[in-house]
Amino acid sequence: MLNTLDARAALPSPLARLGAQVLSSTADGPDDALPIDVTLAAEVPVALVYNGISHAVMLATPQDLEAFALGFSLSEGILDRTQDCFDIEVRTENQASAALPAGVTAATAELTISARCFDRLKRHRRSMAGRTGCGVCGVDSFAGLELDLAPLAPAAWARRIDAPQVLDAIAQLPARQVLNAQSGAIHAAGWAHADGTLNVVFEDIGRHNALDKLLGELARSDRLGEPGFVVLTSRGSHELVRKCVRLGVHGLATISAPTAMGVQMALQGGLRFWGMCRPPRALLYAPGR
Repeated sequence: MLNTLDARAALPSPLARLGAQVLSSTADGPDDALPIDVTLAAEVPVALVYNGISHAVMLATPQDLEAFALGFSLSEGILDRTQDCFDIEVRTENQASAALPAGVTAATAELTISARCFDRLKRHRRSMAGRTGCGVCGVDSFAGLELDLAPLAPAAWARRIDAPQVLDAIAQLPARQVLNAQSGAIHAAGWAHADGTLNVVFEDIGRHNALDKLLGELARSDRLGEPGFVVLTSRGSHELVRKCVRLGVHGLATISAPTAMGVQMALQGGLRFWGMCRPPRALLYAPGR
C-alpha cells in the first residue's frame, strides 16, 4: 500500500511576486514607465530519486509533487502498477546541500519502489534533464522514444464520447485554472467523466508535468479504469498520447492542434483523440477502439 509523506507545507509557493514596468510604443522617456507588481509562475527543479538513486531532474510547478512523482513513474514505465511504489516523500532542498545559486529553490521526491522495478530501472537508467518544452530529454537512441505502443482494449463507451462532451469539458477548464488565472503561464490537465463533466484539474508550467500529476492522482485513487477522458490546454504531442495509452486512458482532447506523430500514435494505440477543441467545434483525429 502506498504511503505518502506530505511535506507540501515546506515547499515554495507555486507563484512569485516580482516587479515590472509597463511601457508602450508611445512612451517619450523613462518617466513614462509605470512600475507594477506582477504574479509569475514558479519554476523549480524537482529531483526524482528511486531507492536512493537519482534518476531525473524535471522543472515543475512546486505543487502536487507526490502525484507528479507517481504519475511520471507510471507513465514512463518505471513502475508497472501503483502497488510497486511503497512510499513517496517530498522535501525542499536548501541551497548549500544542493549546490544551488542564490535565489533558486529545489525539491526532491524520494520514492521507495519494489525490487523488481528498481532492478529494471538500474539496467535501463539514463541521465535525464527535464525542460518544460521537451518530452524526450535524455533519450540517446531512436529505441528510447518508445514509439511502439500496445493498443488499448476496446471500450464501446469511449467511441460515444463526441464533440458536445469534449467541448463541455474544455469550457469548464478556465474556472478551475486558479494558478493560470494569476500568472497566465501555466498548463492544465483535467479528468472528465464520459458525459463531459469535469472532475479534477491539475496545473503545472509543463504540459507533461500537468498530465503526470493528473495520472498520478487517478492512480492513487484507483480511478484509471473508469470511463472518462483527459483534457489538456496544450498541443497533442506524441509523448502525451503515449502516457495516456500506457496508463489505459481511452480519450484525450487538447485545445491546440496535434502533431502528426501524435495522431499516428493515437491510431496505433486505439486512443480516441480530439484536437483544436475550441467551441463551437472540435476535430476528431483518431476514432479510438
